[in-house]
Amino acid sequence: MNYFKRMKKGGKIAAGVLLLLAGGYLCLPDYARRALRHGRPGIDDLSLFEHHVVPRSDSCREWPVAKRYNTGTLSGEDEAYLDRLGTVAFLVIREDSILYEEYRDGWSADKTSNLFSATKTLVGLLVGVALDEGKIKSLDEPVGSYLPEFNVGRKARITIRHLLTMSSGLSWDEAYSSLFSATTCGYYGRDLRALVMGLEAIEAPGTRFTYRSGDTQLLAFVVERATGMSLSDYAGEKLWRPMRACRDAYWLLDRAGGDEKAFCCFHSGAREIARVGSLLLREGKWEGRQLVPAAYMKEAISPAAYLKEPSGKEALDYYGFQTWIMHYRGMVNPYLRGMLGQYVVAVPSRDAIIVRLGRAREEVYEREVTRDLYRYMDIALRLLDHR
Repeated sequence: MNYFKRMKKGGKIAAGVLLLLAGGYLCLPDYARRALRHGRPGIDDLSLFEHHVVPRSDSCREWPVAKRYNTGTLSGEDEAYLDRLGTVAFLVIREDSILYEEYRDGWSADKTSNLFSATKTLVGLLVGVALDEGKIKSLDEPVGSYLPEFNVGRKARITIRHLLTMSSGLSWDEAYSSLFSATTCGYYGRDLRALVMGLEAIEAPGTRFTYRSGDTQLLAFVVERATGMSLSDYAGEKLWRPMRACRDAYWLLDRAGGDEKAFCCFHSGAREIARVGSLLLREGKWEGRQLVPAAYMKEAISPAAYLKEPSGKEALDYYGFQTWIMHYRGMVNPYLRGMLGQYVVAVPSRDAIIVRLGRAREEVYEREVTRDLYRYMDIALRLLDHR
């Protein structure tokens, strides 16, 4: 009898705990509940969100295949490394032809991946296009000239250049690992505009680089206000179709009929996003046509050395306009970077582009770079040197 009494009492306690948990869950903001349901963001999240299509070109041009296509091989150690971090695509292009290409884990050239923060470089390039067209008058214009919410108080000092170089001084919490961070809210929430318009200026702009996804989202709203077009439509008209992309891309939205998640969520395959790497390599040109102005590109892929890096001790030497700059083995390589190891690296010294897409990256940093990027560089350099 005592056993059954204990079971009954235990059942009541368990039921009480469940009710408390359910009540706590229901009290969470909508975005936090969505984050708990879906868990950590993944590269194949297209079906989770509303999205816009960025259509392929009617005159698409596939990358030519090099004479020595896939004649290079990876060591067993390199194969194991690619598998361990969930690599789904590895692509090496030299002199505008595909030298090496492989897909893993059921992936293919036709399948798209969320590029996460590699998307930011695309937004930065669109700013350059709008500047060239005169729709943005100057990079030193106040953001408030386009977004009235930023025409007040200390926020009125923030310029487009500050957003491009991640030096706005705004109150953005960059942490997907936190359930209540601004980044988690941006990814899973349904009102990006309210989120970024409500940011506060907490330090003087234009002094220190601090990585903030909110800066990129604000840039997207500036581009939309300046051009009168959605970000997806502008990207398609000015970059995607002029680059003769052969596959559709997708841009995730915060809600149906809402805004593009400009800071994170452009979906593309390896071959197509390599075209953006070519713009970095060719100073904004595609097949001889200047899509992004050369002067802007030169500044975009050069470090904003007039800023301090996050500690405030040294000059910034690894970030330009929404674009990372890697110093490795005597090379200076501009590149796109996403949080799960989405990389598109332009290697001017080798006339090459390297693309790696996957599900994870190393957690150990060497200064501003996680170790996996250097490993992918070494693998690609061996393939480039193969004869």
